[in-house]
Amino acid sequence: MRNGTWHTGTDAERFWKKVDKSTDCWEWRGRIAKNGYGLYSIRHERTWMAHRFSYTEVNGGIPEGTQLDHSCHNRACVNPAHLRPVTNKQNNENPAGLRSDNTSGYRGVTFDKRFSVWRAKAQHNGKTHHVPGRFSTPEEVAEAARQLRLSLFTHNDADRIGQERTKN
Repeated sequence: MRNGTWHTGTDAERFWKKVDKSTDCWEWRGRIAKNGYGLYSIRHERTWMAHRFSYTEVNGGIPEGTQLDHSCHNRACVNPAHLRPVTNKQNNENPAGLRSDNTSGYRGVTFDKRFSVWRAKAQHNGKTHHVPGRFSTPEEVAEAARQLRLSLFTHNDADRIGQERTKN
C-alpha cells in the first residue's frame, strides 16, 4: 500500500487515472514490463496486462481463442479502439516494423549474394512462399512481396495502407 491509496475507488477508476488520453494512443502511465506492455495490479492480488484490462472494461471480455492486436503497434497504448481480438496467425501477419536483421529496408526482401540479385518471400501457415523471379533493386521486389502478402494475409495493415496510397 502506497500512501494508503491503493484501495481508493473501484478497480476501473484507479486504472483510468493512470491513462494519458491526450493523444490518439492512450498511453499507460503505470508500471511497464520489459517487453513494453503495461501492467496493472488489482489490490496486489492479480496483475493484468493493461491493454487487456482496458479492452475488457469497455467490451466485456476477450473472445476465447483470441489475443489482442494493437493496430497502432504501441504496446503501451490502452485505447480500446486500437485493440482488436485476433488469432495468433492474424497477429503475426501484422508486425510492427522490420526484423532486427533486415538489411534491405523492406519486409521479406533479402539480397542473394550468390547471384547478386534481390529476392523476397513470405511465411504463411508454416509454409514459405517465394516471389518468383530475380530483381535488380530492392524497391522492385518489395512491391512484388507486398502483393504476395496481400494475397496470403488477412490482417496486414501496413501492406493494405500501402495499397491505398498507390491508388491516390
